[in-house]
Amino acid sequence: MFGVREAAWPSIRADLGLSYASIGLLLTVPSLVSGVFEPLMALGGGSGRRPAIIAAGGVAFAAALLLIAAAGSFGLLLLAFVMLYPASGAFVTLTQATLMDAQSDRHEKNMARWVLAGSVGVVVGPLVVGAAIHAGLGWRFLFVGCAAAAVLLVIRSLAVASAPPSSRSFRIALRAAGAALRNREVIRWLVLVQVTDLLGDVFAGFLALYFVDVVHLSVSEAAFTAVLWTVAGLVGDALLVPLLGHISGLAYLRVSAAAAMIAYPALLVVPSLPLKLVLLAAVGIMRAGWYAIPEGRLYTEMRDDSSVVVALSNVAGIAGGTFPLVIGVAAAQWGLAVAMWLCALAPLSLLVALPRRRR
Repeated sequence: MFGVREAAWPSIRADLGLSYASIGLLLTVPSLVSGVFEPLMALGGGSGRRPAIIAAGGVAFAAALLLIAAAGSFGLLLLAFVMLYPASGAFVTLTQATLMDAQSDRHEKNMARWVLAGSVGVVVGPLVVGAAIHAGLGWRFLFVGCAAAAVLLVIRSLAVASAPPSSRSFRIALRAAGAALRNREVIRWLVLVQVTDLLGDVFAGFLALYFVDVVHLSVSEAAFTAVLWTVAGLVGDALLVPLLGHISGLAYLRVSAAAAMIAYPALLVVPSLPLKLVLLAAVGIMRAGWYAIPEGRLYTEMRDDSSVVVALSNVAGIAGGTFPLVIGVAAAQWGLAVAMWLCALAPLSLLVALPRRRR
């Protein structure tokens, strides 16, 4: 669904008459709202109610997609996104916590597998958007299709969702979350998960617009760049899974961040379109693991407290959720070509904040 949305932004913008700032609001306000409600759902998911919360989130997720498909104005689209984000938290993120509970000694590798599975899904989105444009189908049809797929996943989740191994009350979970915020390593990984997303979902949200407005490609050509980005990410995620069996996650993050600090600025300044596309693919491969490894380290640091990890990640996401708005406002003020430089803070943060030795 998110792969479809990122590639379809030019079409959505043209249909609804959106500005850069309004797109930034559409990406920011739902994150802020979700940052309030998702921690509460996550802590509630630390009890035996987790399967019911996952199923209810899935139903709300499908309903929100139908509302997106029906949106005829900025206000209705914003309402749909505000509904979608917390629903995704209940449906998807608590499923991630269940996976982490399954093997507490393989957090990094299982997070890499989780991200790889997501990459397979995300790659399909831009491909479908490109095919739909050529077939004369609108973006609304695509979101109806995503809603239908979500219903099937809800049915499947009823068979596999389970309560955490150590269920406890909401009050005790809340105290555990407060104690975790006094852990320096927990703070480190929470911050890195958010900042590295500048070259993840935040960058992907403006990618098609960048190639339309700055590089001057057509909408269908810009959809191809989204395909290239997601396919490169899929390749990187696929390579990362076996790679983590041979090198430490920290060593990989340092090397990939240093390489991205060269490749990403080059992507923004080179005038040649073929070279831009090569660099785009290279950065997409380099950033594999920038979410999986910090998030896996966060689960390891919290040991078996998966619900607390989900809750704290969403609290940190309130700050991270403002990044699209910052880029949108910067683009409106100075142009998108300048605003995209802010995404270079992602590899820079890794080089600065990673621990210097293994703990």
